[in-house]
Amino acid sequence: MRNKYFFLFIISGTLIVMDQYTKFMVTIHIPLNYSFRVIEGVFNLTHIRNPGVAFGLFANQQSEYKALMFIAISTIAIMAILVIFHQTPEKKKLVRTGLILIFSGAIGNLIDRTLHGEVIDFIDFIVRGYHFPAFNIADSCITIGVSLMVIDLFVGESHQDSSANAI
Repeated sequence: MRNKYFFLFIISGTLIVMDQYTKFMVTIHIPLNYSFRVIEGVFNLTHIRNPGVAFGLFANQQSEYKALMFIAISTIAIMAILVIFHQTPEKKKLVRTGLILIFSGAIGNLIDRTLHGEVIDFIDFIVRGYHFPAFNIADSCITIGVSLMVIDLFVGESHQDSSANAI
């Protein structure tokens, strides 16, 4: 049981430090709202601030309490993630890994909201002319974590059913 939490804190600690370090480097090296081309027409480093949630949702909503509301929601979500992580059986490795990633991303973006009132985004991809919304390492952790949990939802159940039928 103790190894489960050790793994959670080592992995999430590493990811949170990476997220915050890259955001710090972007903040000091790339002016706000400026893009630095890495691969022409494919990948830029772009320093933007997102006062909303994922993909800029609610970014244009004006309220002096918006940042506090997002901080409160993030805090509740982080506590829920820890409860779910505690209750997740050891054999559900994809779910546990997904929860660690989601936890890491939520903490990384919570730090931004607490310090800046918004999230620093900088990874900027263009694929076949479609420009994706900019994101950061924390957002990537959340997306990959949710994906792993969805995969477990579809693949994990069928694998368990087939092994149960073999008994």
